[in-house]
Amino acid sequence: MVIEDAPAVAVPARGPAPFGLHRAGDLALLAVIILLWQLTSAVILPRTNPTAVILMPAPTTVLATAAQLVVSGQLELQAMASLKREVLAFALAAAIAIPLGIAMGWWRGVSHQLVPVTELLRPIPPLAWIPLGILWFGIGDLENVFIIFIAIFFPVLLNTIAGVKAVDVHLIRAAQALGANEAAILRRVVLNAALPQIFTGLRVGFGVGWMALVAAEITGAQSGLGFLMWDSRSFLRTDVIITCMLTIGILGLLIDQFLQALMRWALPWRREAR
Repeated sequence: MVIEDAPAVAVPARGPAPFGLHRAGDLALLAVIILLWQLTSAVILPRTNPTAVILMPAPTTVLATAAQLVVSGQLELQAMASLKREVLAFALAAAIAIPLGIAMGWWRGVSHQLVPVTELLRPIPPLAWIPLGILWFGIGDLENVFIIFIAIFFPVLLNTIAGVKAVDVHLIRAAQALGANEAAILRRVVLNAALPQIFTGLRVGFGVGWMALVAAEITGAQSGLGFLMWDSRSFLRTDVIITCMLTIGILGLLIDQFLQALMRWALPWRREAR
């Protein structure tokens, strides 16, 4: 009796695949969206409602506006102002939330004391803090950093706590059996095992903070992409607004890719397991 070899079955890669363009066809949907946008703005709207063209400029108009802003240096200036606030708030939130999350996940007494406080403050939207932020810090960088910090802090904190609590107890017992003290267990076992969840919290927190950044700059800043968008609204410069929106999306995508690359570098065993 001859047994035929079973046909090969494609096995999906574990975990989400990193963003990337592997084939020309990957851009098909994006090309269709841009084409429909161009057709609507350049052909359909001028015939049906010419005044609406101001509110929905064509991609070619947005591209020309983006080129003008880049050449003048205004787009880079406003983007750097936004990035400076985001990076500062991100660093502060990570420096506080990660150690605090490890403590809350490891020591029950710390958790019992801090969980009521964090659960009371966590549901408050970051934007609800804007009036207090303006009163406390005035209009400027400090107020913006404060709002972004709140937006980033809780996703990082909760993911760190979840990562610590999910550490395999057998790893901890094995370290104890080998004579490791509590500090060594936290540093060598708990932190390493919780790193994937911590990186997830950093990515989520950065995204939420990036969204809060725009609202914070609209209401309390004299520079930044959010400020430029709000200022352009007064002059019906929809092309500038869309340029800023696309810049925010592109920068957010690039930084998220950097965080993913950093995670693959810091966690080589996850890279090899894929």
